[in-house]
Amino acid sequence: QEWFLGKALYDEESTIIHHYAFAENPTVFKFPDFAAGWALSIPLVNKLAKKLKSEPLKSDFTIDLKHEIALYIWQKGEGLHLTPVPEFCTDDVNSYKADHCATTFSSFLPLCGEPVKKEDIFVAVKTCQKFHGDRIPVVKQTWEREAALIEYYSDYADTSIPTIDLGIPNTDRGHCGKTFAILERFLNHSSPRTPWLVIVDDDTLISIFRLRKLLSCYDPNEPVFLGERYGYGLGTGGYSYITGGGGMVFSRIAVQKLLASKCRCYSMDAPDDMVLGMCFSGLGIPITHSPLFHQARPMDYPKGYLSHQIPVSFHKHWNIDPVKVYFTWLAPNTEESINGKKVGYNREDL
Repeated sequence: QEWFLGKALYDEESTIIHHYAFAENPTVFKFPDFAAGWALSIPLVNKLAKKLKSEPLKSDFTIDLKHEIALYIWQKGEGLHLTPVPEFCTDDVNSYKADHCATTFSSFLPLCGEPVKKEDIFVAVKTCQKFHGDRIPVVKQTWEREAALIEYYSDYADTSIPTIDLGIPNTDRGHCGKTFAILERFLNHSSPRTPWLVIVDDDTLISIFRLRKLLSCYDPNEPVFLGERYGYGLGTGGYSYITGGGGMVFSRIAVQKLLASKCRCYSMDAPDDMVLGMCFSGLGIPITHSPLFHQARPMDYPKGYLSHQIPVSFHKHWNIDPVKVYFTWLAPNTEESINGKKVGYNREDL
């Protein structure tokens, strides 16, 4: 028989990362948590393989593989739903809950040696004058203290922050011109001994503390372009790219190779992350995906998925308290001091 088995995840509310699928009731559609393992019976594998041969994949934006695979198998109601199987687990092997589990999962932050030094990471924050008053204070209340080298790039020089005016007007759509100006500045004005560049939006929440551990697993002498990978047109060639809101991490050598290639924005307001994906694809430099970076807010992901994650970033302040989100999900300690008072937050509320 045809079977599609796994630990079921579902959206509690419709979300942009799943193209607002099943908007009326997103809880009805289940998809597998890959961390628990998942299974397809051979008759289903054969059916899918036959379909793939006769009908090439049609995709515009590829965002969340586990959800998109479940949609492909579901075939608009003509195929299979995921059958939840409780023996597929993400409990730790030492947990009392794991006795019935066929699979278990260990949550840990990758660490491949000494964490990268604070001084080896240059952080560039993209902002503009209209957000100086509400978004920048959040950065300063939360993760700025973790960064040894940080600059704010804007369309207006504000000495109180301070911001640097790159001479690039703010655009309502993409920020390709601004991002390439940041890359040029990093190469020409930062210390050549600084091996890593991180570019974030002014509404990105990030743990530099955790990023330093993660970067211990990558060689800065190689061209590295790291973050949350999305895809565009992958069914017909296309390319992968690092989605900007979750943070884009570059090794210095990657920036050098990119700027030496003369690959540039086709317009100042082109989507910077997608243009970078095209450029690196043309250079044969692979995109390095980490699921610990997030383009959206915690509430945009299934609770069961985030429960076994140690995240590096989230993005957007919309309808959340971003300071609470930072101290709940990303702060170096689960309890942090705000204005001298110890606070702790319940992840379930966020």
